[in-house]
Amino acid sequence: MALQDLTPQLRTRLSRMERAVGWFVLLATLLLLFGFGYYIYTTARSKGWFLTKAPYYTYTDRATGLKEGDPVMMMGFTVGQITKIDAQPPDDFVHSVYIRFDIKEPYYGYLWTEGSRAKVTSAALDLLGKRVVEVTKGTNGYPTYIFNPLRIMSIGEVERLGELPKWRLAQEVYDASGTNLISKAWQPLSKELLQKIATLGNANLRVADTRETRKKMTAVWYDKEGYYEFFWKTNMYELIPDESPALTDRMERLVSSVEAALPNILRLTNQLSAVLSNSANLTSNLNVVAESARPVFTNLASITSQLHGQGTLGDWLIPTNIHQQLETTLTNVNTTVSDADSNIVVLAESLTKSLNSLADITSNLNNQVQVNTNILTRISDTIVHSDQFVQGLKHHWLLRSAFKTKKTNAPPATIRKPLLSPKAKAGKSP
Repeated sequence: MALQDLTPQLRTRLSRMERAVGWFVLLATLLLLFGFGYYIYTTARSKGWFLTKAPYYTYTDRATGLKEGDPVMMMGFTVGQITKIDAQPPDDFVHSVYIRFDIKEPYYGYLWTEGSRAKVTSAALDLLGKRVVEVTKGTNGYPTYIFNPLRIMSIGEVERLGELPKWRLAQEVYDASGTNLISKAWQPLSKELLQKIATLGNANLRVADTRETRKKMTAVWYDKEGYYEFFWKTNMYELIPDESPALTDRMERLVSSVEAALPNILRLTNQLSAVLSNSANLTSNLNVVAESARPVFTNLASITSQLHGQGTLGDWLIPTNIHQQLETTLTNVNTTVSDADSNIVVLAESLTKSLNSLADITSNLNNQVQVNTNILTRISDTIVHSDQFVQGLKHHWLLRSAFKTKKTNAPPATIRKPLLSPKAKAGKSP
């Protein structure tokens, strides 16, 4: 039916329906576009498309268990992903596999020139040889990348800069010999530091302006040269590799170790079998010995049973009368010992009393001597007078005979001849 054949009312309704359908289609399209845009936004945010990424590279011996797009881990977090894995040229005899990866912000701030490494380790809970790249947190040194403007200026130009403490030294400064470090990099500038550097004769100096921070990396650190260089997306920072063997290599080593140890294990099982057979023979022989020794133990039991009781062997060895005499003797000895013990106790008490009395006497004598200071002089005078009295008695006529000494035969006196000279002796000789 043609449209002109419809009534005006139907035409009006049809036009309204067409407009409603058009609005519905437009709204659905807008919702679809919004949903698709939100999906792209969330995907980009989760993958870090809007974040600044710092490129790094390292080397490994093999690319086993690694592929492009794998995550890069640090301290248990996913901080980036692998962007390229390729073999080194054939004339490179030092490195085998080249691995490039990006670290997203803010995690590249944890990577410094000292302590940061790229470890290629086996993935946790993976038995198929999967490996991951894990970077370690820096411990010292300088930031691998900086986001401040880098400038190469002469010493005079640097001295004319304003706000020197907000400028940082972007290189290491050595003495004329090139061995002694004068100043480390990334130190705030000062007049004293510039004067010290000027005395070394350096023409140009690399400095970084910390007053401005950009969103992209401006310079990368060169370890061998010891300074920051302008970043051109190709001069990336190299992390020292720290690779652990792949799971397949470790399994091969384990199988080799098992194969090497298998003959020893078989030899050990043979020795254990021989030991068990010898033990079985020993137990059988012990059974025979136990059967033969059973009568001996039976006789010992009967003998020991006869050692106790009336009419037994013990009663025969020690008769009743001897037993009574032994008991009487031991009783007497016990009594004697107890009496002697009591007498010793009494004697000790008496001796203690005597010693106490003697101590009292000596203490009294000491007190008398301490009190009478002239007692020793009087005793000495008494002894002298007694001696004089005895000497007087010796000279008294009545008692003189009592003190006479008996005379003894004295030895004859020896006659000494006078000494003569040899001539005189010769003259007297006939």
